[in-house]
Amino acid sequence: MRRLRTVIVDDEPLALRLLESVLADFAGVELIDRCRNGREAVRAVQEHSPDLLILDIQMPGMTGFDVIKHLQADLVPMVIFCTAYQRYALEAFDLYAVDYLLKPITAERLRLALDRANARYEEEQDRRQEKSTLLGAIDEIAQRVHGKAEKVSAGDAAVVAADQKIAIKDVDSITMVDIDDIVWVDAAGDYMCIHANGIIHIMRSTLKSLVEKLPADNFKRIHRSTIVNLKHIEKVTPLPRGEYILELDCGESLKVSRNYRDAIRSYLDAH
Repeated sequence: MRRLRTVIVDDEPLALRLLESVLADFAGVELIDRCRNGREAVRAVQEHSPDLLILDIQMPGMTGFDVIKHLQADLVPMVIFCTAYQRYALEAFDLYAVDYLLKPITAERLRLALDRANARYEEEQDRRQEKSTLLGAIDEIAQRVHGKAEKVSAGDAAVVAADQKIAIKDVDSITMVDIDDIVWVDAAGDYMCIHANGIIHIMRSTLKSLVEKLPADNFKRIHRSTIVNLKHIEKVTPLPRGEYILELDCGESLKVSRNYRDAIRSYLDAH
């Protein structure tokens, strides 16, 4: 059996050690990283591209839900959510995530979750569509964690060239978004997640169609499903395999795959 390359995330050191101890008894798991918060988790997924993420929900700063939302669609691994609070009864997540575990986690219950993960891995080699399905449930449940939900608009998009804006059409309204304010774009199936001014606007479009509407000098593909606005890059960190991590001025970080690294090399050479 293939060993699932796994990252575990929990802000409580004792919980992290206990989870690591239980996982040591499972031959089908290769533990490749341990994270104490959401930011570390995002970084670990970008650097290691794991098969499985065992993720605590209630963490300060960035919750487990936020971690998924901050990942590029191509990088989202299988997820087993963990929490000590049954009030986050995530029936919706039972349809999308591999499993949902209540603490304290027993070896028997974790074994069942890992069996499900192995079955999911065999059935689904391409899980890029998971993120688009998760978005709706994440935003609804985020209200219980943060006390407020991130504003999301969904619809089709068009570019108003004269004003350099994108018109995102909703059911009964049109939101005008300045192109310069777009920090990055993440494709999730047939939907584009437009990140601008701290808001995610969801529009129906193909990535190819959107790329053609954006200024080619500033907007570059850095992954199969990710576009970045070069104006918003603050820091570039090389990775060992010829990839890069981009730190953006909004606080996000994105991974540049080897297939698209030439765009970032050209940008660095020009600056």
